[in-house]
Amino acid sequence: MGQVVKRAVEVRKIVFACEAGMGSSLIGANQLKRKLKDAGLTVEVVYAAVHAIPKDADIIVAHTGLAKRAQEVAPTAVVISFMNFVNNPVYDDLVKKLKAGESISS
Repeated sequence: MGQVVKRAVEVRKIVFACEAGMGSSLIGANQLKRKLKDAGLTVEVVYAAVHAIPKDADIIVAHTGLAKRAQEVAPTAVVISFMNFVNNPVYDDLVKKLKAGESISS
C-alpha cells in the first residue's frame, strides 16, 4: 500500500477508529472537534469501530495497533496513528495544516 495524501480542501470527515468503543478515542475526538471549531474549520469528526469506518472518511485517527486494519477498511483515507489519544500534540499539528491549506499524509 502506498502513502495516501489528502489536500486540506478535500478533508471533510475525520474518523477516530477504536476497537469496540475505547473511551479514550471519544475523548480524543471531542478534543479535536473543539480545536477545529476554535480554528474556524468545518470538518466533521466522528468515531467508529475499526470494522465500521465510514467509506467517506478522509482522515482516520487510530491507535498504532489498529492502523493497518483501518487502512485496509478505508484504503483512500489518510491514517494517522499513535499510542495516546488524550491531549495528543498531533491534533494541533493537524489543525494547523488544515488551516494553512497544506496536504495531510499517512
